[in-house]
Amino acid sequence: MLGFIIRPPHQLLPLLLCPGLRIPRLSVLCAQPRPRAMAISSSSWELPLVAVCQVTSTPDKPENFKTCAELVREAARLGACLAFLPEAFDFIARDPAETLRLSEPLGGNLLGEYTQLARECGLWLSLGGFHERGQDWEQTQKIYNCHVLLNNEGSVVATYRKTHLCDVEIPGQGPMRESNSTIPGPSLESPVSTPAGKIGLAICYDMRFPELSLALAQAGAEILTYPSAFGSVTGPAHWEVLLRARAIETQCYVVAAAQCGRHHEKRASYGHSMVVDPWGTVVARCSEGPGLCLARIDLNYLRQLRQHLPVFQHRRPDLYGSLGHPLS
Repeated sequence: MLGFIIRPPHQLLPLLLCPGLRIPRLSVLCAQPRPRAMAISSSSWELPLVAVCQVTSTPDKPENFKTCAELVREAARLGACLAFLPEAFDFIARDPAETLRLSEPLGGNLLGEYTQLARECGLWLSLGGFHERGQDWEQTQKIYNCHVLLNNEGSVVATYRKTHLCDVEIPGQGPMRESNSTIPGPSLESPVSTPAGKIGLAICYDMRFPELSLALAQAGAEILTYPSAFGSVTGPAHWEVLLRARAIETQCYVVAAAQCGRHHEKRASYGHSMVVDPWGTVVARCSEGPGLCLARIDLNYLRQLRQHLPVFQHRRPDLYGSLGHPLS
């Protein structure tokens, strides 16, 4: 990858020649050349622009909203049609009791603020993992990890509740018991049409289960999104390789907004938010610290790739079954 620094910010987009860039350092990532047979003739300026936000959430909900709102407004100013926020964009608590205390229903004050933000900025928002008190809160006293998609009028157009909970013990990273406070979601959400393409919703640990991504792709997804809060041990080992694998096997764009840095004395996250194209090339990424990266979504390229490399037509469910059943 080649990188360039371009300043000042208000001159950035007119000079953009490559698929992605990172804010605040404003570096531009140039993707590796595509196979000649899959080159496109349309101007990149005709392609939708998406923004991927990277933050360091803490238990301070108002401060977290302030940080996210600044990035969303910057994304809108730079011309993005859709901004992606990471898992736990609302807060990262110190323990399960604090998680439950800080959680809210979808109709609460915090989602109301994001509804107003989407309307104010005129762009879609992928809210990657909201600590949701569901309708069964009074009975269960547990929450859902809910991916909420808002349109540019601030309306909720889709919700997906994380189906794979992260109950793991990684040496050097500390135990994670998401099920202590969270209930797994009951179903997948059909891909949703947005100005950037059809988006399939997932969250973090879901990326380890290719059946989910294959089901979303077979249901028409063109963009898979994995808002995340990866740890300091699994991040360097698995983060990029899993995201690129999901992109290659589904021939989808993959958008992964991530938490970064130290949230409090008990937890830190890896960061490295990125966008991967259907060829498996990282076309935009954030490095250290809060910020955002931008990438253009080229659906013509995606369709050409699927035409030249028609893997879904070549599957043999008669031999190994269907690894990802199409959604009903």
